[in-house]
Amino acid sequence: MAIDRAGLAAFLRHRRESLQPEDVGLPRGQRRRTSGLRREEVAALCHMSTDYYARLERERGPQPSPQMAASIAQGLHLSLEERDHLFRLVGIGPPVRGSAGDHVGPGLLRILDRLADTPAEVVGELGETLCQTPLGVALTGDTTRFTGPERSMGYRWFTRPETRALYAPEDHDHLSRMFTSGLREIATLRGPGSRAAHYADLLLERSEEFRTLWDTHEVGVGPQPVKRFLHPEVGLLELNCHSLLDTDQSHRLLVYTAAPGSESYEKLRLLSVIGTQTVG
Repeated sequence: MAIDRAGLAAFLRHRRESLQPEDVGLPRGQRRRTSGLRREEVAALCHMSTDYYARLERERGPQPSPQMAASIAQGLHLSLEERDHLFRLVGIGPPVRGSAGDHVGPGLLRILDRLADTPAEVVGELGETLCQTPLGVALTGDTTRFTGPERSMGYRWFTRPETRALYAPEDHDHLSRMFTSGLREIATLRGPGSRAAHYADLLLERSEEFRTLWDTHEVGVGPQPVKRFLHPEVGLLELNCHSLLDTDQSHRLLVYTAAPGSESYEKLRLLSVIGTQTVG
């Protein structure tokens, strides 16, 4: 497929001009003359240079790679239909939909953008973090940085000992059971050729603890009502986790809150001042 430069440029301009700063979690400011977002704002959202993005709107520049097209789609808060249209304009077949897709829907992104003062993240069904709020990064570290099977929190739990340091030791046994149970359920749902089944095979080779738990065939082990985090700067935080499901992509928005006036509430306020730490 060949790139449709004129169609791509017109589509990008239309989407940029239809978005307002508050739609993507940006301040409006007092001297805004453009009807929508500025090019430099879109470029920052898409993790690319302003020059690269501007050339696309001017029907110039190289053909975007699949990774770059996906970044543009996410930065512009496109729906799945709009994302697929963008890929066709770029001259690339649209990526898969559903459980294997990483594209976060605009509805979840709009909510996430309004949670700047709250730890929150969007995760896939295998526990891959797709995006986080700044306070989410401050709480758990940047968990979007992992690649391959290590993108899965459950996989890291059994293969990277440092992953467990962020959680209260008395919760480790339950979390091990929960991750094993959840992986079994997804592997059964998605079938033998799925990523879930592949991760299970890898863990059966690499973790004796996982093998022991896998042999129990336990399912239905859910999260505890309170998650206890051990942060290296502020210590123990006891947080409630609230979940919102996007059924189109099997993505969940996880929001962590503390009771107002509690010690954990005050520690979250302190964490927002301290900023991000290299944890997890």
